[in-house]
Amino acid sequence: MTTESTSVPSSPGPWPVAGPAFGPVSFVPRRRLSGRLAPTRRRAAARPGPGAPALRVVDCLAVLAGAALLGPAHQDPRLLLPVAALLLLLDGRGGLYRPPMHARLLDELPALASRAGVVWCVAAAGAAAWSPTLAIGPLRLCGAYAAHVGVAAVLRAVLLARGRRIARERPRSALVVGPPAAARRFAAAAAQHPEFGMRPVGIVGLPDGTIGEQRPMEPGLPLLTTAEEIRRAVIQNTVREAVFLSHEPELVTLFQHYGCTTWRVGGERHEGPMGEHVWGYARRRLVPAAERRGAVAKRALDIALAGPALALALPVLAVCALAVRLADGPGVLFRQERVGQHGRHFTLLKFRTLRPSDESESATRWNVAGDRRMSAAGNFLRKSSLDELPQLWNVLRGDMSLVGPRPERPYFVAQFSKIHAGYAARHRMPVGLTGLAQVHGLRGDTSIEDRCRFDNHYIDHWSLWQDVCILVRTAAGLVRPTGS
Repeated sequence: MTTESTSVPSSPGPWPVAGPAFGPVSFVPRRRLSGRLAPTRRRAAARPGPGAPALRVVDCLAVLAGAALLGPAHQDPRLLLPVAALLLLLDGRGGLYRPPMHARLLDELPALASRAGVVWCVAAAGAAAWSPTLAIGPLRLCGAYAAHVGVAAVLRAVLLARGRRIARERPRSALVVGPPAAARRFAAAAAQHPEFGMRPVGIVGLPDGTIGEQRPMEPGLPLLTTAEEIRRAVIQNTVREAVFLSHEPELVTLFQHYGCTTWRVGGERHEGPMGEHVWGYARRRLVPAAERRGAVAKRALDIALAGPALALALPVLAVCALAVRLADGPGVLFRQERVGQHGRHFTLLKFRTLRPSDESESATRWNVAGDRRMSAAGNFLRKSSLDELPQLWNVLRGDMSLVGPRPERPYFVAQFSKIHAGYAARHRMPVGLTGLAQVHGLRGDTSIEDRCRFDNHYIDHWSLWQDVCILVRTAAGLVRPTGS
């Protein structure tokens, strides 16, 4: 669970040009971009189309309309609230609260009707099981179902029509990533059909056939080939969409870091709603890994385990703090800036095992194992990984997770992102106290490239059970500590 070590490049170069084989991308800290706040997913401009809150209100009104055809006994909140909750859950899981910008009611009617049928059948069964006097007859049940679907269809059609009008009148700025010829064709189609809510403002790629050469001036949309050009375009044009015609995971992570909605079009068959396309180009939203799979469940696991673990570890924390105080003097805790999810900086806590000579040494010295200035207490804490215990507080604060890629200092993140493809992509997920790389022995003087590969594999195949397995393997490894 301790910080890894390896050799570090001495002179990192600029970010390589972006193209069919994009190089690693260095993150700009989210807090500031050219003097203004960087966009985040939470603060990004609203996506054209009906919002999820309005669609949820429509579902609740539809439930009330269905209940109005039943007797007064069936209008009890104890019945209606579970019915509404089940409907919101089913429609949310089915993606009905994120309709395509070009969606029409007929495209969604089968999904709406089928979920409404399931909800009312469950409601009828639950009411009859609660009390025979609440049993709903077939005719009344069909009437309630028909009223529900009718109200939901009419109100949803109004919202979808309004969403299409807003998307046409106020399309969002977009960058298109991929081979320039194909990207320009897609951009032309999107520009000619603003009803899809997208206005391309630039192409991200390399000029065809000129990799590594001076690129000629090309007519039409500007061609962006460096991270700095992308950053300026995102800020100046308030870019909110990034469309990928090729597989570029590092750039996907970069645009998500800037708060852009990322899409994949073409290439392979996409399953999804009929309306999810741009003038015949099927598209699929690329959701950040943590958002895509179980961010809430992962956070719940962190709180459920880190809270009790911190409480149970209080005696151990007190003993460690006393040992550090007696051996090395005042200043028990060591605070250091690290890079977390999406490039956000946070202050990581550890027990101090060595007092650095200055702030520069703390920020840029890679490994202090074997340093003769380290006391016996500090050496024991490092070898046993007990110096990491205060990071349970970072987990409770939400700076970290129990399991994830290990966080590193900004100085090294900037260097590793330039020489190791995929290093920046590790920040798609919350950083962790331990990780898949660590339980495979990748700590100490081991390969950063190997750790990148393990970290990205963990993110791409994340599951809650895998987090539990990694925690169990970490706990087993503490019985035979090796330290760093």
